[in-house]
Amino acid sequence: MENWTRATLRSLAGVLVSIVATVGVAHAQTRDLTNSGVELDRIAAVVNDGVVLTSEVDDELALVMERLSSQKLELPPENVLRKQVLDELIIQQIEMQQADHAGIKIPDEALNNALQEVAQRNGLTLSQLPDALAKQGIDYGAYRDAMRKELTMTLLRQRDVLEHISVTSREIDRYLEHEAKHPSDSSEFNISHILIAVPENATQEQLEQADERAQDVYKRAKAGEDFAKLAIAYSNSSTALQGGSLGWRKGTEIPTFLADVIPEMKPGQVSAPLRTPTGYNIVKLNQIRGAEKKVLVDQIRVRHILMRTNELQDDATVRQKLEQLRQRILKGEDFAGVAATNSQDAGSASDGGDLGWASPDAYVPAFTKEIESLKIGQISEPFHTQYGWHIAEVIGRRRVDSTDELKRKHAADAIRASKADEDTELWLRHLRDDAYVEYKM
Repeated sequence: MENWTRATLRSLAGVLVSIVATVGVAHAQTRDLTNSGVELDRIAAVVNDGVVLTSEVDDELALVMERLSSQKLELPPENVLRKQVLDELIIQQIEMQQADHAGIKIPDEALNNALQEVAQRNGLTLSQLPDALAKQGIDYGAYRDAMRKELTMTLLRQRDVLEHISVTSREIDRYLEHEAKHPSDSSEFNISHILIAVPENATQEQLEQADERAQDVYKRAKAGEDFAKLAIAYSNSSTALQGGSLGWRKGTEIPTFLADVIPEMKPGQVSAPLRTPTGYNIVKLNQIRGAEKKVLVDQIRVRHILMRTNELQDDATVRQKLEQLRQRILKGEDFAGVAATNSQDAGSASDGGDLGWASPDAYVPAFTKEIESLKIGQISEPFHTQYGWHIAEVIGRRRVDSTDELKRKHAADAIRASKADEDTELWLRHLRDDAYVEYKM
């Protein structure tokens, strides 16, 4: 049975990518017993027009401690861990407020699809999931809320960060040239990371303090102190409460600023602090393994029209509009022209909705399920995924080996992945710097 912690939710959210929705900002209040006047809850931090409650910190702290203990990681002092948990909850509160202002919401249908994916990964049906969670002491309603929150934040990051990462033809050319000269790029690296952040407009004193802390953490890690414990205690990265783990990365997917450092390291080695726009970065290479390569790949070429809900258009309205567009296409109107003027997918609308050649599993499960059932030239009924509402047409299928076109596609994906980590950290740092936060504990 899989561990049902927040880390599981975050991992699944990464697979499912994002979902369109409006999640209201939590307007929590402190509560008093009417008769006794005994305080039941307190505010841990004020975040813009919302709050983080002490009870939320306590609940999340318990989950984090349980997860870290199950991973046999040495825990830092509770006050240090509590501060890290509070900081993460503050960032989450800011992200949820941002999502709310953007009109992002998670429909129940999409949430159920995500929960069904969790159930299937554990050999269960969706109806069996509540009982399985209850046996581990987890309330199903709370689990649904946590899943909805994780997916909302993932959609926000997809929209505000990942969709804005550009890859040029020159970058792809340089990547392919580098790949041909470096066999190590066919390997995978298990990496952990500590970020000692600096403010965007840091003073000289702040820079010196951050540098001093980074050097101290580096010396302790190099001397053999547990890297995960140091990450939990000191890292300002979004991976801090996972012990700084970045997981397995192909050589071509390593964050850009580490691309020349990691391949030269040996397992167990810790890098000296590296200065980047986000701060001082300390990295540990845990393991190296060879990466498997596919010889033949089944690909599908699809074009689609995407429409999203907002404060003025609910699911029923968007679905009806897509059905009207579908009828226009069935009567002879050009799909590409309709997509160019109506699709809300900024990445494909200018290409007539064409998503290019890709493996079916490159898409989120709900999209893959729909397109795999289509014949070439057939236009789907409107359907919903984590991105919004779609109609889609399959315009080709093929099986290919490692062609130049496929190599360039893989190169672009790898470059984009290598940029994603640092761009996300910068984006989070900007959100945090622009927010009003007042600590109450």
